[in-house]
Amino acid sequence: MPRGEARWAWWLSDGGEPRNWMLVLAPLLGWHADGWAGVGWGLFAAVFTAVLPTLLLRFGERLRYWGDRHVRRRQDRIVAAPGVVGSVIAGTALLYRLKAPAAVSALVTAMLAVLLALLVITFFWKVSVHCAVASGATAILTGVFGPWMLVLTPLVALIGWSRIRLRCHTTGQVIVGTLVGAAVSTPVFDLFR
Repeated sequence: MPRGEARWAWWLSDGGEPRNWMLVLAPLLGWHADGWAGVGWGLFAAVFTAVLPTLLLRFGERLRYWGDRHVRRRQDRIVAAPGVVGSVIAGTALLYRLKAPAAVSALVTAMLAVLLALLVITFFWKVSVHCAVASGATAILTGVFGPWMLVLTPLVALIGWSRIRLRCHTTGQVIVGTLVGAAVSTPVFDLFR
């Protein structure tokens, strides 16, 4: 792959990481639901959906439980998943217990549902978490802010392209991740919102 193309692919892949979506999406939905207090709730949610999972993945990488923070090997993802899912479950429980705005709690619940769906698939096949979170986030944003948020769809496609170009995923794994993210997050978010 040409050097410039590789640079773009890495930039899109790193920028489109699931944690980055959650670091932006949770406070944004919190703001939409309850102004600055909602931003605080969104940041609280981001601790459990982005910050703690990232720390866990880096810790596992440092101890060589898996190769890198993207956890590329399917078998390694099964090892890493309980910690990430546990963090999201804890965050979800706390958000409901502390009576966070419904949109923030629903977002984290939807993310948990997507993670569980991806985990089931991962027992048999590798699937793109990057694309699942990007498409799920885009679907939720479209539901909250209207169809104009579909302008993010090319970004989801570019993240998928980057994962394929970096040989992290096949085209099929990107497509399935994209479909699962949108198909699972939308009804769960709508149900709990």
